[in-house]
Amino acid sequence: MNDARPPRPHHKLTDDGRRMQEVLTYSRRGSRFTPQQAEGWAAHRADWVIPDGAVDKPDFDLMSWWGREAPLIVEIGSGIGEATAALAASRPEANILGFEVWVPGIADSLWRVAEAGADNVRFLGVDAVWSLEHPVAPDSPAELWTFFPDPWHKKKHNKRRLVTPTNAAMMARRLKPGGVWRLATDWADYAQQMIEVLDAEPLLDGGRVERWADRPVTRFERKGLEKHRDITDPAYTRR
Repeated sequence: MNDARPPRPHHKLTDDGRRMQEVLTYSRRGSRFTPQQAEGWAAHRADWVIPDGAVDKPDFDLMSWWGREAPLIVEIGSGIGEATAALAASRPEANILGFEVWVPGIADSLWRVAEAGADNVRFLGVDAVWSLEHPVAPDSPAELWTFFPDPWHKKKHNKRRLVTPTNAAMMARRLKPGGVWRLATDWADYAQQMIEVLDAEPLLDGGRVERWADRPVTRFERKGLEKHRDITDPAYTRR
């Protein structure tokens, strides 16, 4: 891999040694575990969680963490693993990588994945945009999943949204030709932004589609429906 890989977010320093302020697509939350989260973490962390520091090594080999070659599916923001567990259990032939910076969310996901009988998922707590740009090779994921990303609904925070022209161009290059990027949101203005950005990306074809039947209804979707928000499911294919 590239020996000149830049520092991860939160590791970048100014010339005088201070931590650099960065515009990121997420904010750090608390790290306290519930008893169930602690149990899942203790039981499965060693096998299913890629240590953050592993990606800093020049010889980092993502696929080695599954011990097999298989189609790669990347989920950006796996949350507490509701969708991850159900979808992974129905796709045992795939290697599934879930990006989630909230450690209790990973811990929740671990027991959900175990309960679903899905041993084909690995989790990584490193910034997904940085990871897709650097350790994840171009033309490698067969699918990207981005379900209910943080809408950053205040106008002053819109710049922190995941789906921007710059990020979309990079993520499109990561997809295999013919690979699919599936998204979902319950925020109308973010849905419009997603579609405008992805329609304008020359490597992608697609638009709004019917709700993906395989995607389970998660707590985020339930909250949106309870507030009478429309759910939008864009899907785009890499040319």
